[in-house]
Formats: sequence, structure tokens, C-alpha cells
Amino acid sequence: MTGDGRILGLITARGGSKGVPRKNLQEIAGLSLVGYKARAALASGCCDRLILSSDDDEILAEGRRHGAETPFVRPTELADDTAASDAVVLHAMDFVEAEEGRPYDAVLLLEPSSPFATPEDLARAARTWRQRQASLVVSLRRVVPHSIFVGPLREDDRADQIVSKFAGRTALRRQDLEQEYTMSGALYLLDWTSMRRSGRIYGDPDRTYGLVLDDAHSCEIDHPFDLALARFLVSSGALDVAPWQDRGSRPR
Repeated sequence: MTGDGRILGLITARGGSKGVPRKNLQEIAGLSLVGYKARAALASGCCDRLILSSDDDEILAEGRRHGAETPFVRPTELADDTAASDAVVLHAMDFVEAEEGRPYDAVLLLEPSSPFATPEDLARAARTWRQRQASLVVSLRRVVPHSIFVGPLREDDRADQIVSKFAGRTALRRQDLEQEYTMSGALYLLDWTSMRRSGRIYGDPDRTYGLVLDDAHSCEIDHPFDLALARFLVSSGALDVAPWQDRGSRPR
């Protein structure tokens, strides 16, 4: 890490989405999912360069329209639904290092399927990375219900494995249980050296820090229902899209 640290913004958006066809180009309040990520990255003020990794010409053009660079087309072998995010990130890192002749200090991975991380969220992640000297800063959302109530269902529909986890316990009220969290997919800020060392996004658990986003901003779009919910959140006023409309905003 040198100085304040140079951050490469990386939007990953392949063309072949199965759950929601052409997902990354779907619009919410007139803005595509790719547009949400590009605008947030540029408005955050924390990215020294913003690139889009995609195999799809239309998605690449949409990224350019919102200010992202498209210096390469993602290889076919990294564009199907079996391709690991680790490999996609490493490919972009390899390209940028070869092109510029030097590495960055971190890469900010942004997935359009979780569109609502705000510019300030990205700026907060960058501050956490610098202050904590983190290997990874990842967005989190709260989990409901608690894992004590969750488990597999047997083939004959018996729920014994679920019930046995909490049978006999007396303190089962929500307020008596410790809040749990999981990754939301909204942002991953990866230390460059750590990613090189392990080759994996989650390669250094001890230096991983979470950035909690509320339920609305943690919305993930994998199915048509999720897209409908995201559109409802905006149309109902439960989520304000102003942070993505004002590209002059520069959080500090």
C-alpha cells in the first residue's frame, strides 16, 4: 500500500444471465444496472480508474455511455455461468498491470446484480480499507431469519433437522438472538497484494471487514421477483435514487 492507495474500479457484467435475461441491461427508474454501478463508482471519488469487464458488445457500450472504460473484451472461458469471480478479477488485474506497467493498490469489484451501493458506501469502504489495512472490505446485509431456524428438508418432507436445532431452547425471541450477517454482493474492495498472494477474493479471513448496508440497499437481483422488488422499492419511495442521478457528488 503506497500513499493513500490507488484503486481500480472493476464492474463485471457478462451477457449470458439465465435468471433474468439481459439482466445487466435491465432498467430501474430509467437507469440500467450497469449504469448504477458506474455512476456510483465515478461519484464516489475513490476510483483512480474505472473499467468494465464483459463479453457482450451491448453491455460494453452501456458501460462506456456511463463513463467506464472498456479496454478489453472478456474471454469466452470467463463469461459462462461456471466462471469464478476470482478468475475474472485476476484477468482484469493482469491486463491493467501489463497495460500500465505497474499494479494498483486495490481493486473495487462491483457487480450490477446488486445495484444500490451508493457513492458514499464505496467511499466508506475505501476509508475502511486504508484505516484497517484490510485484505477485503465486503458489503454485508442482515440475515432474517436466524440460522438456528434454518436447515435442510428431507426427501420425505420431514423437517426434523430444522426443529432439532432449536428444540429445548427457551430463548428464541428475535431480540434474544445475536444478529447475523451475510455478503450482499454490493461491493468487494480487495487489496491488490493480498489478491495476488492468495488468488482468491476470500483468501485472508483475518483481515476481512464488513460494511453493513440496510435491507433496501442490499437488494440482489437474481430472479424476476427480485427485479420487481427493486423497482417497487424505488417507485414507492422506499429507496431514493438521487445518489445515482447527481454525478457531481463527491463524498469525502
